[in-house]
Amino acid sequence: MTTALPLPVISTARHPGTPGALERAASGAAVGGDDAEILLQARGGDLDALLDLAGALRDRGLDAAGRSGVITYSRKVFLPITNLCRDRCHYCIFVETPGQLSRQGKSLYMSAEQILAVARQGAAMGCKEALFTLGDRPEERWPEAREWLNEHGYATTIDYVAAMARLVLRETGLLPHMNPGVMTAAELAILRPSAPSMGMMLETTATRLWSEKGQVHFGSPDKEPAVRLKVLEAAGEAKVPLTTGILVGIGENYRERAESLIAIRDTHARHGHVQEVIVQNFRAKPSTAMRNVADLAMTDYLAAVAVARLVMGPHMRVQVPPNLSDVEELRQLVRAGIDDWGGVSPLTADHVNPERPWPQVDDLATRTAEAGFALRERLTAHPEYIDAEWIDPALLPRVQELAEPGTRLAVEGRRPVGHGARAIGSASRSTLSRAADDPAGLSDCDYAELLVADGDDLDRLTALASDLRRYTIGEAISVVTNRNLSSDRLGAELPEIDAVGAIAADAWELGATELCVQGVLPAWADYLDVARRVKTAAPGIHLHAFRPADLDDGVRRSGLSDREFLEALREVGVDSVPGTGVKILDESVRERFAPGDLPVARWLELIRAAHGLGIHSTSVMVYGLGETAADRVTHLRTLTRLQDETGGFREFVPMPALGGAKPLVSGRSETDEHRAVHAVSRLMLHGRINHIQVPWTRLDTDQVKWMLRSGADDLGGTLFNGRVLPEAGVEHGKELSLDAAARIAHSLSRPLRQRTTAYGEPSDERKAAVRR
Repeated sequence: MTTALPLPVISTARHPGTPGALERAASGAAVGGDDAEILLQARGGDLDALLDLAGALRDRGLDAAGRSGVITYSRKVFLPITNLCRDRCHYCIFVETPGQLSRQGKSLYMSAEQILAVARQGAAMGCKEALFTLGDRPEERWPEAREWLNEHGYATTIDYVAAMARLVLRETGLLPHMNPGVMTAAELAILRPSAPSMGMMLETTATRLWSEKGQVHFGSPDKEPAVRLKVLEAAGEAKVPLTTGILVGIGENYRERAESLIAIRDTHARHGHVQEVIVQNFRAKPSTAMRNVADLAMTDYLAAVAVARLVMGPHMRVQVPPNLSDVEELRQLVRAGIDDWGGVSPLTADHVNPERPWPQVDDLATRTAEAGFALRERLTAHPEYIDAEWIDPALLPRVQELAEPGTRLAVEGRRPVGHGARAIGSASRSTLSRAADDPAGLSDCDYAELLVADGDDLDRLTALASDLRRYTIGEAISVVTNRNLSSDRLGAELPEIDAVGAIAADAWELGATELCVQGVLPAWADYLDVARRVKTAAPGIHLHAFRPADLDDGVRRSGLSDREFLEALREVGVDSVPGTGVKILDESVRERFAPGDLPVARWLELIRAAHGLGIHSTSVMVYGLGETAADRVTHLRTLTRLQDETGGFREFVPMPALGGAKPLVSGRSETDEHRAVHAVSRLMLHGRINHIQVPWTRLDTDQVKWMLRSGADDLGGTLFNGRVLPEAGVEHGKELSLDAAARIAHSLSRPLRQRTTAYGEPSDERKAAVRR
């Protein structure tokens, strides 16, 4: 049995030296190790004073840099080149063994085709950075890694990474930021011509955390502080703009925390190469030796960020990862003196912290503005380092193409362009090979061909879709705690309109974060009233309500325009709308198989209107009615065009027809029919609609697992039955507990993540309230 790692005993009493340390910091004196140690313990009014000093010092630096009131971020794609590593850090879930990868059907390394597929889509979405992350020197621990490298013609993992960086730069124009762990001077020289910047966290200078059995870095040769400090020196000598930082809360004490910051300052003083210092807070993760260790307290984190600012001075960029703190904490971190949020991806997950999704850039801009700052995009190399001293002369023009004259921040909206000949492929290449190269770029005929794949071709198709999901969305399987209410049952199962509020309150008490309301209301009921009652009874719940068919009914009853009715719904609390009530987005198919459904043009009109008001929706396809493969592709193509126009779809749900889907291929199993649909959906929607949801209410458990191996990443909602009129849910009697969802995820060796409707992170209070 693994035991929790020992952490230092930290006193909460006021240090007697705090007033003097604050006074010396306020005078502008360099903060030494003793004062840093004292200030890291600041609490209450002392902490407030510390934050004020740090914020003022940050502002002075931004003024000097000519970008007053600006906090920066980098728009990136995250490329997890390999999960293999020779180290054994006790907090890490990124690393996997060859055996684990084999059992999950995963490759040891990302292939060139997989890397380019992600990079190209990221470039199309306006990303400018390609973050290369991997474990340290896996070939020195794992014979399988050595064999893979030998088979592919590479001497080391670093050699492979260097080749892939050149490929990404040439083919996509994305600027590589290399994060391969410990590097020698020779390896830095190999990587520098294709990487404007590199990174390696110092983490800590506490040698005991590496040398003592049971401590966090024991058994990890690359985490010896002396080794990592040598890399910092070598990077400075090689003129490499370097990102480094400390990991706070892994067992170090205040003195060790202070010494780590001083060590970074000292190496930067010698070489001037540290472009940013990250202060990262420890977050416990399941299935690790530190899973039972408490997360770093916010007061400790704020003090660490503020002291980092005081130690490093006004001209250093101080960064915190925005996804590792709750939304309400971001404003406090700004107050503590940060001026950079680091990399944020609109496409890929944080593969190191898969349970913590990136914030949307618009949301991050809003939070930054609430703290009194403007959010601006930067490049992977900070503005001060975009010159011939720091960037290889042959690479510099590629960086300058994306930099704004004057500020040298990123040109907002400019997409990188590759300078090499793109390998589009000849007609003789198989459709699957071309799909690997460009998942979302095939013709409609190609996708129709893939929908009828069978046997080995189907296995290759689903493996391709699963890899694409893995390298973009990540490994986490997500689920939202919710309940359904079928509003067309008012007057039958729901004799009183007051029951609506009771159902909402009950769902909230059970831990639900979402109530889904669907169905045309009886004549005596009112859509606005239903929404109002839900929000009155459970103000914090996300109201996901009213399909296009319901909206159409409400518009006709109210006499309002589409926009006016949707605005009224938004005003009383509707947060998003279900994109259901449609089978295939083709009018001839609707007339044949679902003549009672809303006309396709009207469905599209209402969804477009909702998106135009910032009301997001789901998207669905009901398949197996007797439609053709081309009909399914037409449906998906219509969704991609609408998403390009509005950006309003959050997820896609491929749903088999009730009673079973009619197969496109005679004799193909029902499960294989579903696998093909889920896999092709992942390919076609790549970069547009990130989340593919498994319709678990229409599949058995084994089929659900197959879909999660065929490109899907989400289980939808738990569909709590509830204690108040459970029969009011359209799928009552079917419920997916979090424990059941966790068992599914565990069987696939993947983590389960509880999410909000918007794929954010629920509060700790909401998580604790859930009935499992």
